Amino acid sequence: MEQPWKIETQAVQGGYSPKPTEPRIPAICQSTTFKYEKADHVAKLFDLELADHMYSRISNPTTEAFEKKICLMENGQGALATSSGQAAISLAILNICQSGQHIVAASTLYGGTYSLFANTLPKMGIEVSFIDPEADIEEIRKAFRPETRCLYAETIGNPGLNVLDFEKFSTLAKELQVPLIIDNTFATPYLCKPLQLGANIVVHSTTKYIDGHGTSVGGVIIDGGNFDWFCGKYPEMTEPDPSYHGLKYAENFAPMAYIVKARVQYMRDLGCCPAPQNSFLNNQGLTTLTLRMERHSSNALALAKHLEQHPAVAWVKYPGLESHPSYASAKKYLPLGCSGVLTFGIKGGREAGVKFMEACRLIALVVHVGDARSGVLHPASTTHRQLTEEQQIASGVSPDLLRISVGIEHIDDLIADVDQALRAAQ
Repeated sequence: MEQPWKIETQAVQGGYSPKPTEPRIPAICQSTTFKYEKADHVAKLFDLELADHMYSRISNPTTEAFEKKICLMENGQGALATSSGQAAISLAILNICQSGQHIVAASTLYGGTYSLFANTLPKMGIEVSFIDPEADIEEIRKAFRPETRCLYAETIGNPGLNVLDFEKFSTLAKELQVPLIIDNTFATPYLCKPLQLGANIVVHSTTKYIDGHGTSVGGVIIDGGNFDWFCGKYPEMTEPDPSYHGLKYAENFAPMAYIVKARVQYMRDLGCCPAPQNSFLNNQGLTTLTLRMERHSSNALALAKHLEQHPAVAWVKYPGLESHPSYASAKKYLPLGCSGVLTFGIKGGREAGVKFMEACRLIALVVHVGDARSGVLHPASTTHRQLTEEQQIASGVSPDLLRISVGIEHIDDLIADVDQALRAAQ
């Protein structure tokens, strides 16, 4: 019924259809558990024969409303909300990857994701090979092994702002029979729908644009239901699970076998579930997502063009600029806009960057992006400080780089604040 709706309508009314006298807005179900009448009902829940709520670690009505809406907007088959973006990424990998196995990932990842892949997953016996997403397909293919379980990348890299070549990555993933997992945080489903571009699984840090107001840490995984788990490489999806009386996920729950397994195995065991309050706020954020992404994108492009002409600026990176290496990919994959994050190099390097941040009056120094309010950050000394200098450079971080998360304020006020801060930094 809802599928023909445009995404702007899905954002406002998707995922929840109240019955007469029920709340128009999905209510906050702040309850750990649920009441039943019959033991047989509970037995069927724990045997996965029914999809009713059994415990708020596994599912919750407020969280379900959010999951249904974001799933609809991404054109997926099922979604699982988590307590953070890092939790979403971790569960997305662990759901199909274990000790002795391997993943291939773009090197231009958010620093926290890079650290997870480079430091924590190897402690679990999962090896990660980082590749340059701009390398040709033959070079990337060399990184794959028989035990490789997935290919991982971001729609828009952070902070390099490179736009992924979906055609190249999806072609390679299909050829090598591994799922393509895409972090769509910066683009959001309004600007890009990875599942329609060959991806199989999408993750978001909902903390950013989906919440949109800097109130709630969260994450979500969306299952495209478009990967062949019967390809012979994923026995955990096709072989019996003894913890559920031998059921087979790919057989019992297609086309959403992957997300069901993530919920009833890994959310069950690791417990990184969102609070209902946060799910409520994320759902509210989705309501205005499309409007906000239009303003974020138009403001960021205008500010990027202004900075490109400023004498105190050495360079500017924003995919909407013709000077950006990903401009052609941005026009192809992000026709509605390139989101709200830009980076630039200030003349004077690190010292000038510190002065600039301290001089900003409207744009706040915050360790965050995707807020309706503009923020500025020096990644090399903050979000990417856990990386070596070589890893920072590989991720697109240089000592003079400043990142601005452009909000939805009036563009004239943002430009005025940047100009006075640049004067103060000289």
